Amino acid sequence: MLTLDIFGFKALWSPYFLLILIAITVGYFVLTTKYRSLFLDSEPLTKKQGGLFLLSMILLYAIKGSPIDLLAHLMFWVHMIQMAALVLVVPPIFILSIPNWFWRKIFSNGVVNSVFVVLTKPLIALIVFNGLFSFYHVPMIFDHVMQNVWLHAGYSILLFIVATFMWWPLLNQMPDHQTLSGLKKVGYIFADGILLTPACALIIFADTPMYGTYSDPHVWGQVMSLCVGTANFESLNLSGPELFSSMSLLHDQQLGGVLMKIIQEIIYGVILGHVFFEWYRKDQADSEREMKQTLNPSLIK
Repeated sequence: MLTLDIFGFKALWSPYFLLILIAITVGYFVLTTKYRSLFLDSEPLTKKQGGLFLLSMILLYAIKGSPIDLLAHLMFWVHMIQMAALVLVVPPIFILSIPNWFWRKIFSNGVVNSVFVVLTKPLIALIVFNGLFSFYHVPMIFDHVMQNVWLHAGYSILLFIVATFMWWPLLNQMPDHQTLSGLKKVGYIFADGILLTPACALIIFADTPMYGTYSDPHVWGQVMSLCVGTANFESLNLSGPELFSSMSLLHDQQLGGVLMKIIQEIIYGVILGHVFFEWYRKDQADSEREMKQTLNPSLIK
């Protein structure tokens, strides 16, 4: 069985993508520390926010710039882990890493604010995210996107953006963007899980390999040429992804669907716990305030 080393350092570690993420990270810390005074009502960046932003950038590089990205072109189950991290793991961390005063600056642009308000409405956010994610995994569309470097990059960015919109009603800390109460958040999480299930089920229960990207040598060759460079790929004279894995194409595909659903359930379970804890804490605070007002009526405004 062949190893990934044959593709070379550039294909394995995506140095240009790493430089872009480093530049974004430097820009984030410069704006939120040294030039924080340029923003109205700004507050010092917390260690938690800075740590979460670093984590989001590290995870982005791990799934889109490290050898994991190359493996995702060879094995469908790795691709699904990559997708799960891109739309279910990184966006929540990213949302929580941005200070409220920075979000307020972003929303000060009328166009941006209008787009955000519409696309983060719970029902619209659910339909758009799950629709685009399911649409992406229609075999004909998936194979077409994977064979075009700009379409692939653009669709990945689009999925990340709409995933951020999907997570926004659950996790944002902006008072004027709180569109869901505790119980509605629980319903939102369950609805999201249900809407993603059909796409996973079709992949899991298919009785034949659906994606030419992994089963058709010609399509796979085109995809790999874009990933590692045409000259580099042609010099290796490879026949297909079976050279890198002993798993059958059908089992690879089924494992991908199962892993996506399992990862989704784990992440949604964690978020559900967070929602319940937040709900309980708010309820306790309200109860304590009501008790104090009862004991001391002068506190009532």
